[in-house]
Amino acid sequence: MATDFTLSEGANVLSPQDMLTLPQPGVPLPNDIGDLAIVPISTYSFQDRKSHNSLSVIALGDGHTYDIPLPDGGDAFWLDSRTIAHIVTRDNIQSLYTIPISTFPLSSDLSSHAGSFPITTASSFRYSPSAQRLVFSAYVYPDGLVETVKEQDTAYENRGNSGLVYDETFDRQWDTWVGPKSKALIGVSLAKVDAKWVLGDTYVNVLKGTGLSSPVEPFGDAHDYDLSQTHVIFTAKDPQLPKAMHTRQNIYLVAHDGKDLRQLTSGIQGATHSPVFSPSGDKVAWLELAHDGSESDRAKVVVYDLKENVRFTITEDWDRSPDSIIFSPSSALIYATTGDHARIKIFALAVPPTPSSNTTQTTQPTALTSSGSISGFTPIPGGRATFALSSLMSPNEVYELSGLDAAEQDLLAGRKVDVKATTLTRLTSFSSVGLQGKDLSPGNDFWFKGTANEQDTHGYVITPPGFERGVNGKWPAVLFIHGGPQSAWFDQWSTLWNPNVFASQGYVVVAINPTGSTFVWTDISEFTDGINKNWGGRPIQDLLIGWKYILQEYPEIDQNRTVAFGPSYGGYVINWIQGNPELGFGFKALVCHDGVRLLSLHDGNNHEWGGRPWDPVAFEASRKYNPAYTVAKWSTPQLTIHGSKDYRLPESEGIAVFHALQQLGVPSRLLIFPDENHCVLNTANSLKWHYEVFRWFDQFVGRSQA
Repeated sequence: MATDFTLSEGANVLSPQDMLTLPQPGVPLPNDIGDLAIVPISTYSFQDRKSHNSLSVIALGDGHTYDIPLPDGGDAFWLDSRTIAHIVTRDNIQSLYTIPISTFPLSSDLSSHAGSFPITTASSFRYSPSAQRLVFSAYVYPDGLVETVKEQDTAYENRGNSGLVYDETFDRQWDTWVGPKSKALIGVSLAKVDAKWVLGDTYVNVLKGTGLSSPVEPFGDAHDYDLSQTHVIFTAKDPQLPKAMHTRQNIYLVAHDGKDLRQLTSGIQGATHSPVFSPSGDKVAWLELAHDGSESDRAKVVVYDLKENVRFTITEDWDRSPDSIIFSPSSALIYATTGDHARIKIFALAVPPTPSSNTTQTTQPTALTSSGSISGFTPIPGGRATFALSSLMSPNEVYELSGLDAAEQDLLAGRKVDVKATTLTRLTSFSSVGLQGKDLSPGNDFWFKGTANEQDTHGYVITPPGFERGVNGKWPAVLFIHGGPQSAWFDQWSTLWNPNVFASQGYVVVAINPTGSTFVWTDISEFTDGINKNWGGRPIQDLLIGWKYILQEYPEIDQNRTVAFGPSYGGYVINWIQGNPELGFGFKALVCHDGVRLLSLHDGNNHEWGGRPWDPVAFEASRKYNPAYTVAKWSTPQLTIHGSKDYRLPESEGIAVFHALQQLGVPSRLLIFPDENHCVLNTANSLKWHYEVFRWFDQFVGRSQA
């Protein structure tokens, strides 16, 4: 075993440490008049082993920035066009401070204390200036009162034992055991009194006594609800159904005082996401999946007319699946952030007239962007919008898109939108210094005939620094296999598994979006749902066909120095390839991150498998494609990585794989992170992750093997 391994570094190399110390910007949040935006930024230092937080105030238009250090971190949002609210937690007290902003020159004054919260778990803030109302999420006990949380926390922590008792299967999720508290939406007044912002002391839990919880855990945030002057719209799991067995979420409307709760959804749909009010206040919209139990069904845009009490779907015939939506300032359009051909784009949809009854309407979406991956799209006055855009070559930067008024007029008139009439302007360069001189690949798209009918399958090739066509057999290659399985490799930055970091270590990276992937092609029933009851079938064949296609198209790859890496479902694929050498991938080493070994461990009514593990259809499918039944054929050297707090795929899966490989005498190694969940989030742990992955690959196909 190599003991002198070091990671490649250099002026043109994006090393793991280079990538991990780049500024990590969030998404821009513009003020109400659209002349300023704020962006939270976190930058990690390996010198003091800390993340340093700041808030960048950006002048929209010229892109001038002003940075406000936030040593205690904390959320920040606008109260008015010149006042930022900042949430600070110190000494077990969570408080709201206000930061005045000046524009000539761009600067900030000293912060002022507006009040403190009775709890320390307030998050996911939204503020309604017209209602002078702040709403946030917080964990509360069954009494629903934020005022009693600290007292009950003390009693719970001093109960004298650590036992947790459950009478239903919703016992833990992601990385946390379910306790006695749940998330609620809490409202409180926040207004100027004698020129000073004052946080009220009367808190209203708008979910109190309903049995509802929002935002929906584990990933729910402020996008799970929205505010108008009088009401809150939110998504919550159906309280009548067992939470662990169903994905159905309903959309509810409730007044700020917690009265007049209404359910707006049909009650027979699946999950719902991204509920939003129209600026006019007479409509709301949300994203809705059709099937309860499915996490990957196509999301449709649903509009509800609050005056007419009519619900109608406007994207029934659009075979894309938006991730988030927002109304235009005029309320005449909806902008949808949507995956398309392995990019995440912005589409504009005209809101059709309200029909006379609940039904479907047809609208023609138009893509306004074409490259990279967009997040945080927010329209602002003047026919403009701000958003963050990342790519395979860059983390988030802030952009402004102008000319949207003309695009809206075209859409409403039924004319084809002239996208060239819009102007895309980059406003920030957060990562320019850190990326200067780095030889990064933009990624080359490739398409091949896979197993899907009448559809090509997509992938990216990311080449290393110094790569030249015609120098055959020089470069090792790694196949990236994504998780999900309903996910995709995008033209998008990632700090978890970054293709250009692997390329900078001298590997040709091949990232394929096989059957089961999302946001690549249009026929979800054929392509995305093609993985159902077929984990080890069509997706594996697509990967094999695409892999062999690349080996033929890129003779520069040394076919005797190829490896593969996969997280989550990708880890399952690694274990499946391990036990099926007859497939002929030819890898010399494998890396499995938090993967699946024994499919029958995943109990519950699983939509992808056709039922519970013991139901006939699911039983046969999971047995057919279960890596545990192929262990006798395992022979390829493998590094297995697992987080002990991964409750989605328990660490016993990874440990069992390692033990089996050891007993078979196969070169193998286990990397455990006791404090990580399904993903490695701690920056120092991430550096260790990268070091061990590259050390493992280097042992079998790296520089010493060239």
